[in-house]
Amino acid sequence: MIRRGLNGVKLTLNILDLDSSLTAQPAIAERLLDGRATRLDLLALGPQLRLWSTERTYRRFEQQLKKRPPRPAHRPELFFVGSGDYHHLTPALLCDLPEPVSLIHFDNHPDWVRLAPKRHCGSWVNRALEMPDIARIITLGPCSDDLENPQIKGGNLGALQRGHLQLFPWQHAPTQVWGRIGDGPGHEQHENLLHWRNLVDEDWPAFIDALIDDLPTGAVWITIDKDVLASEDAATNWDQGGMRLNHLLHAIRALAARTRVLGIDVCGEFAKAPHRNWLKRWEAKSDQPPPQRWSEQDLLRNAHTNEALITLFEELFP
Repeated sequence: MIRRGLNGVKLTLNILDLDSSLTAQPAIAERLLDGRATRLDLLALGPQLRLWSTERTYRRFEQQLKKRPPRPAHRPELFFVGSGDYHHLTPALLCDLPEPVSLIHFDNHPDWVRLAPKRHCGSWVNRALEMPDIARIITLGPCSDDLENPQIKGGNLGALQRGHLQLFPWQHAPTQVWGRIGDGPGHEQHENLLHWRNLVDEDWPAFIDALIDDLPTGAVWITIDKDVLASEDAATNWDQGGMRLNHLLHAIRALAARTRVLGIDVCGEFAKAPHRNWLKRWEAKSDQPPPQRWSEQDLLRNAHTNEALITLFEELFP
């Protein structure tokens, strides 16, 4: 039976099939079969888009994206995208929004590097910051070493300084910086150290309520890389964070109750990457943990987490 919502229109999940990591998962396969999910075949473009892409390839993706079902009028667009190596596709999903949004970004990495190629999974936040309908980006959950010496690594501390970007690590030691960055909602500067407001120490429901109170817009877009989650809840191509699934589900529920959620995209599957491009092979080998660390049993966590997310989406956006 196909679930139908407002005005008889069915809730549809958009499955962007870039790396074959999603379609065999039971919750997604069932919905593809009964029409609650739509698959967009992007397997031919997947290798060229993975990790980073040329502008020409990115434009081809944007053209293919137009083949998805029309944007629903009274409920969010929902996307599952595959590996976190494709997180730089999120700005394409944010085009032509009906109103400005705050972008709520769950990730184990800030994805704010200015030295990477323009269309790179580690730099896409900078592209989103340039978009006129993005009022603020709030990054929740990083634990990674991207926050160690970020100025050397090309981190966009300028956006943090201006307040256009807010960042709340799950757990991270103070970060050494040069010059005055100033204080923000997620950090305080003492001499040459940024002391982070670590979420692991926060009352999570109270923190989320305060975050929502401070949003500059009534509408939000939620973007999730499952590497933000602890290894008990996800197994991705990247290093895992410390947030638990119940924290993520609570945040989505609170945002849905108190804001207009225009869209949600989810990446962070595990997918083998037989890169033909030698630069991508080198980058994956140098930046990502060895894929052999996960067993087949470990990888089932992704399907379980996706099922929990989909069940929540169908409850919140009937």
